[in-house]
Amino acid sequence: MDQAETGSGDRLTGPETWVDQHGDCLFRYALVRLRDETIAEEIVQETFLAALKSYSAFDGKSSERTWLTGILKHKIIDYFRRRSRQVTFDSLDGLPAESSDLFQQSGEWVDHFDFDRGPIDWGANPARIFENNQFQESLQRCIMHLPDRLSAVFTLREMEELSSDDVCKVLSISTTNLWVMLHRARAQLRKCIEYNWFRKMPG
Repeated sequence: MDQAETGSGDRLTGPETWVDQHGDCLFRYALVRLRDETIAEEIVQETFLAALKSYSAFDGKSSERTWLTGILKHKIIDYFRRRSRQVTFDSLDGLPAESSDLFQQSGEWVDHFDFDRGPIDWGANPARIFENNQFQESLQRCIMHLPDRLSAVFTLREMEELSSDDVCKVLSISTTNLWVMLHRARAQLRKCIEYNWFRKMPG
């Protein structure tokens, strides 16, 4: 595992080296979540500015990259919060429909699927698949093709690991619609991954 990701406290390089040392990594992190190069660049710049202002408070208990990534995560959440004031996320209009029997009365997603149409068997050790760099690239491409509302919900809940309540607050959506959109995002990603990875995987 990369030292910067272990939180083991790598040598401090200082703000003057942040762009060279961490810029590409932070940009990739932002791009897969924001899906727009210009916006990703702007959010990374906001991250560097915020880090510079608070650098004196950095205690060095984590690596610089871990610390900067934490700031970036907050900036990404702030972006979606601002975005929710401009675009209505709490609407299912125009999204691909899914069967309502996949939901409990509470609106929570029921984890099952139609055996007539999949999914493909991921093998005995799916965790090893997620460690494959080519699989990660395929997954990221699939995320990039999600509709905006589904991508926002999936990003905040699954990638940034916000609680359901926090996602609803950030995007101003109902709990029921959150679960509906999460299911639709997962279903689309599953279909995309199975087609673009499992059906085309080497060997």
